[in-house]
Amino acid sequence: MTVHAAGHPKLRVVVMGVSGCGKTTIGDLVARELGVPFLDGDSLHPVENVAKMAAGTPLTDEDRWPWLATVGTELANAGDGGLVLACSALRRSYRDAIRQQAPDTIFLHLHGSKDVLRARTEGRSGHFMPPALLDSQLATLEPLDAGETGIVVDIAAPVQQVVREALAGLAAVGPSTERSAGGAAGTQARQFDVDLQAAPFNLDDDALAWVESTIAGMSLEEKIGQLFINHNNDYSAEYLDGVLDTYHVGGMRYRPGPSAAVQEHIRYAQSRTRIPLLVASNPEMGGAGSCDDGTFVSTHLQAGSHPDKAIARQMGQVAGVETAALGCNWAFAPIVDIHYNWRNTVISTRSFGNTPEIVVERAKEYFDGISESPTVCAMKHFPGDGIDERDQHVVTSYNTLGYEEWNRTYGHVYREMIGHGVQSIMIGHIGAPELSRHFRPGMEDADILPATLSPELLQDLLRGELGFNGLVLTDASQMVGLTQAMKRKDLVPATIAAGCDMFLFFRNPAEDFQYMMDGYKSGVITEQRLHDALRRILGLKASLGLHVRARNGLVPPAEALGVIGSDAHRAIAAEIADKTVTLVKDTARNLPITPETHKRIRLYGISGGADFTRADPLAYLDTVKEELEAAGFEVHLFRTADQREAAGETGVNFMSVISEEATGDYAEKYDAAFVFANVKGFAQEAAIRIKWSTPMAAEIPWYATEVPTVFVSLNQPNHLIDVPMVKTAIHAHAGSREAIRATIEKIQGKSDFQGTFNDNVFCGSFDTRL
Repeated sequence: MTVHAAGHPKLRVVVMGVSGCGKTTIGDLVARELGVPFLDGDSLHPVENVAKMAAGTPLTDEDRWPWLATVGTELANAGDGGLVLACSALRRSYRDAIRQQAPDTIFLHLHGSKDVLRARTEGRSGHFMPPALLDSQLATLEPLDAGETGIVVDIAAPVQQVVREALAGLAAVGPSTERSAGGAAGTQARQFDVDLQAAPFNLDDDALAWVESTIAGMSLEEKIGQLFINHNNDYSAEYLDGVLDTYHVGGMRYRPGPSAAVQEHIRYAQSRTRIPLLVASNPEMGGAGSCDDGTFVSTHLQAGSHPDKAIARQMGQVAGVETAALGCNWAFAPIVDIHYNWRNTVISTRSFGNTPEIVVERAKEYFDGISESPTVCAMKHFPGDGIDERDQHVVTSYNTLGYEEWNRTYGHVYREMIGHGVQSIMIGHIGAPELSRHFRPGMEDADILPATLSPELLQDLLRGELGFNGLVLTDASQMVGLTQAMKRKDLVPATIAAGCDMFLFFRNPAEDFQYMMDGYKSGVITEQRLHDALRRILGLKASLGLHVRARNGLVPPAEALGVIGSDAHRAIAAEIADKTVTLVKDTARNLPITPETHKRIRLYGISGGADFTRADPLAYLDTVKEELEAAGFEVHLFRTADQREAAGETGVNFMSVISEEATGDYAEKYDAAFVFANVKGFAQEAAIRIKWSTPMAAEIPWYATEVPTVFVSLNQPNHLIDVPMVKTAIHAHAGSREAIRATIEKIQGKSDFQGTFNDNVFCGSFDTRL
C-alpha cells in the first residue's frame, strides 16, 4: 500500500482504477465500514453519454468534462460524514477536474497486475471485456503523482484484506474514519439523519425552532400519532373528533365528494388539531379524483402522448389550483413509474411512458405546474413499477432489474426528480431482488421483502446513494403487496424502522396505533428513528408555512371553489383532448368515415364492469351516442343478452344474440361499426384485459370483415392484443365528453390526429400491427 498524505476536514473518497479492479464492490464495503453513503459515478452520466455507451460508441473528453464536474459536485455536496464514490479517473486531468469542485478529495487507487485484472473480468457474470480494452485502459492509466492526495492498494489480496488496507490508508491521509453514529456494522442499513436546512425543506432558524419545540412539547401518544395518515371514511364531525383526539394523526386523505363538502370537512379537521395537518389528495389527472366536480385534464400517459411537454405542466397547474382551493396541501403525484411491460395495467395509463427520458421530462413539468400552488408532492412508487405485470394492491410485485440497469432507468428518474426538488416519495409494496442483493450479498429469496420493509432499499439506496433528504411514506397499508409479507403487528412498526417516515392508512385504528406504540416500546423503532421521522414530518409542514399561518387561514374561503371545474379549466381539457387523440393504425384506410359516406353506425360498448368507484361502467355510451348523432350519424346501439334481460326481454341468451347479430345481411343494415371500449379498474385483479359479455360474444369484432370497423379505447392502451382483427384503432385516452367529441371529429377527418404512441400498444405480437 502506497500513501500520499495531506490533511482534510471531511472524508471524500473516489475509488479509482481500470475496469475489473472492483471499484463498486470495494467502494461499497469501504463506505459501509465508514458509515457514509456510496455512489457509483457511472450513474451520474447524462442521458447522452448513456446512449453513446449503450451503442458502443467511445466517449470523448468533451463528453466526460460535464460528467466529471457532476462527480465533483456530488463530492462537494456530501453530507457531514462524507461520501465514497466509484469513478475510473484514469488520467490526472480527470482527477483535476473532480478536484476543481471538491479540492480535498482522496483518491483510492485499486491497483492490479494485468493478469489479476484479466482473471477478475473473466469471472464477472454477464460481463466481457476484450483484451484490447484492458490493454487500452492500462495504457491510459496515469498513476497517482506524489503531489496527489491518495492511496494505492493492491487488489491481489482477498476482498476483506483489500478493504482493511484501504481503511488503514484512509485513516493515515484523511480525517477520523471512525464509523459515524448513524452508521452500522457489516451489511446493516445505514441511517441518514435529516438536514432540515437543506433541500427539499430549506427551513430557516425560526422554522427549525418550531420543529424542535413542537417535538419537545409532544406526548408519546402524539409522537406515535404523527406517523399516521388517516383515510377519512366519514365526513361527520363526530368521526373526525374521534380520529384527531384519540390518534393525533399527522396527515389525512379523504373519500372524494362534492367540493363544498370536502372543503368544509378539511376546514373542520384543521380547526380541531393542535398541530396542522398534511392533507393529501390524489390529483393524478388534474382536479378529478380530489372531488367529484374536479376537472379531468389528462392521464399521465395522455400527457406523454404528444410532443408538447406543456400538457403535463397544465395538468399540474389545474391540479394545484383545484386541490389548493379545497384546502389540500400534499399531492400524491406525479407518478414516475416506467411502463416497460405492456401487460402491466396498474400503471398503463398512470405512467408518462416507457422510457426514463419521457418520464423525467413530463414529471418535471407536472411538478413545476403544481408547485405554482401551495402544494408539496409525493412522487411514486419507489423503487419503480412497470416491470412485473401484477398489481401490488392484490399481490407483492417485483422490479427485477439488476443494479446497473436500474440505475440507468429508474435510478436516473429518481436522481433527476430529487435534484429537481421533489419533497416526498411514496414507497411501493414492490420488491427489488437484485437491488436488495447488491446491498445484502447472499440474501435468500425468502428474505426479499417489499421496499416498504427493506432498509437496504430505503436507507442504503434511497437515502444513501440517491441522497434523498425528504419525507418517505408507505403506499396504502391495506394493499396485499404489504400485508402478505408478515403479521400486521410486526409490519406496522417495521415500515418505520426500515426507513419510512409515515404510514398510509389504518386498517383498524386502535390495533395499528397500538402496534406502532408497541414497536417503539420494544425497540423495533429506535428513539433516533422516531425523532428523525418526526423532524421530517414537521419539517414538511413547516416548508409549507403551516406553522405560521392562522388556524382559520389554512383552508381557503368557500368562494375559492369557483375555480373547480371552471370553464377555463374545461377549455384546457378540451385542447389537450384534441392534441392527444391518437391514431394507432388504419391499415385498411377506413378513415375518414362521415355521415355522408357511412350513415348507419352499429355502436358497441365494452367495459370491464363496475370497479371500486361504483360508477356505471357503460355510462360513457350515452355520451358517445349523443355526439355521433349530433354529428349526423344514425346510431344503432348493440345490447348484450344481460342488458336485454335486465330490460325485461325474455327468451334471450348469448347463442340467440349471436344468431341475431351475425347474419349475412349485416353490411346491408349497417355502413360501419364503431367499438368504444372503456375498460377501467385496478386493485381488484392482477392485470386487466377485455372480458367479453359472453362466450364467443356477438360484440367481438368478427364484423371487421363485413364493414369498416373502428375500435376506440377510452382508457387502456393494450387492447390490440384482444382485437388484432380491427384495422383501424384509436386511443382517445379518456371517457370525457371532450375526448369523445374530439375523437368523432377526427374519425370524420374534420381535424388531424396529433397524438403519439409507443410500441407497447402492439403488445409484442405481429398480428396487432396488421
